Amino acid sequence: MQPSVWIFCLLLLLLAWIVLYKLAGQTYAREVRTNADRFKLARLAPPMLYVLERLRPTERYPLLLFKIQRSIQTLYGSANAQALTPFFLAEWLNYSYLSLVFGCAVSLLTDGEAAGFALGAVMAVLIPAAMIQDLAKKVVRRQQDIVLELPELLNKITLLVNAGETVQKALAQCVERKQEQADHPLYKELIQMINEWRNGYSFQQSFEQFSKRCAVQEVSIFATTILLNHRRGGDEFVTALRDLSRMLWEKRKAISRTRGEEASSKLVFPMVVIFFVLLALVCTPIFLMMN
Repeated sequence: MQPSVWIFCLLLLLLAWIVLYKLAGQTYAREVRTNADRFKLARLAPPMLYVLERLRPTERYPLLLFKIQRSIQTLYGSANAQALTPFFLAEWLNYSYLSLVFGCAVSLLTDGEAAGFALGAVMAVLIPAAMIQDLAKKVVRRQQDIVLELPELLNKITLLVNAGETVQKALAQCVERKQEQADHPLYKELIQMINEWRNGYSFQQSFEQFSKRCAVQEVSIFATTILLNHRRGGDEFVTALRDLSRMLWEKRKAISRTRGEEASSKLVFPMVVIFFVLLALVCTPIFLMMN
């Protein structure tokens, strides 16, 4: 294709983005400032947010975007999910748009070769897919972090309850001693739960909300065990906590083993590269001597 075609496509893409930016104006300025730390292309989001507001894909195709909405809700909470989902989609569209611009620029620089635009088109598809996969990995990582910390928390609660403390005071003491880990997903949710029951929520209601926010099966079992047995107290409650603790420690061992295997598998590629580099360093003098 002629370079003039790629110049036209490039100018058309840039002009379209500028027009959308002008139409968006300052409508999303506050949202952009709020989410600037969460998204890399937040400053470029207004044009795509304007498009999403007109198309409303979350209302028209809820089943297609359910996985994304569910992952964002798990990571950032249900209160923020509705506002952050459009930003994630805008980030997605911006990466695809920039990939197409990059493809046109590469084709222009290579004297009209269509391979550059094809590369940009492939990137426009692969980058959003990688973003969705990365979002799912963050959710899994968060769930694993919660399960890894839960047995230790449960052991401390068991010791305090066995010493005569109530469940509420035992939980509050455990959280207070972990103030340096306030960003940990488990303690972050526990802090919110404690604030809720101190502000008027019942213990049962706040614990149920805590279980829903964590969205982890082991936390649901933990919450159910606490709610069913905390009023009884005594040996039965401590025994139930100890049985749950043993199960959670086994789960923690399995997750630690899985993470170790993942870490070792990530080292395979660098080791292969190092092997070929060493092979080249050893074999090159041999071939030079033979010649």
